Amino acid sequence: MNANTDATNSASNDDNTEGTPLLGMSRRSLIGGSSLGAAGLAAASVLGTPTAAAARDGQGGRGGRRFEDRAVLITGGTSGIGRATALAFAAEGARVGFCGRREELGRRVEREIRDAGGEATYIRADVRDPRQVQRFVDRVAAAYGGVDIAFNNAGIGGGKLPHEMTVEEWDDIQLTNARGVFLAIKYEVPYMLKAKGGVIICTSSSAAEQARPNGAAYTASKRAVQGIVKAAALAYGTQGIRINAILPGTTDTPFIRPAGLSDAAWEQFKKAFGPLNIDGLERVAEPQEIARAVLALASGDFPYMTGASVAVDGGATAGRKMVQPPKK
Repeated sequence: MNANTDATNSASNDDNTEGTPLLGMSRRSLIGGSSLGAAGLAAASVLGTPTAAAARDGQGGRGGRRFEDRAVLITGGTSGIGRATALAFAAEGARVGFCGRREELGRRVEREIRDAGGEATYIRADVRDPRQVQRFVDRVAAAYGGVDIAFNNAGIGGGKLPHEMTVEEWDDIQLTNARGVFLAIKYEVPYMLKAKGGVIICTSSSAAEQARPNGAAYTASKRAVQGIVKAAALAYGTQGIRINAILPGTTDTPFIRPAGLSDAAWEQFKKAFGPLNIDGLERVAEPQEIARAVLALASGDFPYMTGASVAVDGGATAGRKMVQPPKK
């Protein structure tokens, strides 16, 4: 697939992949998903700790909001975890610039944040295209005076066995999930170097640690994200830039919900899925729970953490409960 895509392309890199797709289904085929209002996220986000600026200077935000006047950049912010994180940062005072290819969804999230009293700017961009990524980063930095925090979240999935996957499908996943993160860092870092500090968080996945038979391309791309994060953290740590990866587990987003499934049927499916597949908490995550983890990592609570991969997966990668064979 060509990196220069238009709005009619069926692939999407708007909200990342939040764990391996259920039922072997690709993000491309899924629509819908529940909506959480900005007011609800504002309430959910206040459980955190010091300000985003504390990542550099240890200072608190005005009015008790951790990210007051900080410039936050998010790739893949139009739905799912990206949308939840954009809402959460804005609710805590950040000025949020975010991208995604689905313009209608992007404008909707932008209005949602502004209607709640926050500041946000949506810019359409495809993370596979270097020119679009650079233009996106430059426009956010120009609008908000730099880039203090970046959440490189855009990604796609694709569940196929290796012998059934085309080379083009493999390349598309790597270009979006791995190279898209590299491109974002490439264009974000100069602004952070100029400011002598910043925080970058990149979305990997619990699938990086827990592969599935139809997930070779996806797992490879998410392991690559971890490698990029480790190397970049070493490259820029002494210049005040912290870079970490977050590994979400299976999260209730449009990515994992089969199209056309009723709300009631989806709730029943989730109730059955959790105990069977997530041995720790035995439930699927909500997007705002992952968003809260992102905000915590972006805050000053972890000034000595860099190059790390933090699993927020309900214990899915901790191991499996022991099941004894029945006694004869």
